[in-house]
Amino acid sequence: MTHSEKLEFLLKTFSQKLKFLAPDTKPDWGKMSVQQMVEHMSESIRNASGKLHYEVLTPVEKLPVYRDFMLSDKSFKPDTINPTLPTTPLPAKHVDLRSAIAELEIELNDFVSAFKEDPYHKITHPIFGELNFEQWTHLLCKHAIHHLKQFGIVI
Repeated sequence: MTHSEKLEFLLKTFSQKLKFLAPDTKPDWGKMSVQQMVEHMSESIRNASGKLHYEVLTPVEKLPVYRDFMLSDKSFKPDTINPTLPTTPLPAKHVDLRSAIAELEIELNDFVSAFKEDPYHKITHPIFGELNFEQWTHLLCKHAIHHLKQFGIVI
């Protein structure tokens, strides 16, 4: 996918696919419910737009290898561990899945706005380091597809 296609996927297709999931859909792997996953994605998007600030946790000598994977078309493996998350999923904060998806859509638009003035501006990801708009778009798209697959939606 091109950058434009990835952005279109994030802004339109992703939330549309989420709306077809029933709130009680069981994941093929992992512990998160659909709503917890959507809220987790909103958190990732807040990081991408600079609303959340993290230090880089990856040792500097490993960053090139991690970044090469991140920029590749290789998928995240099922049950990939995110060291910034607790082992038990956080409780859902919204009253329902529809509200969580509505927040996700707002966060995606805020993400685009955060880079409107300067798409080469960099915002820190805790695992992959400093990323610009195109890199964040690629990562968020890869992350979104990973979680859609988690709930049985194949892209």
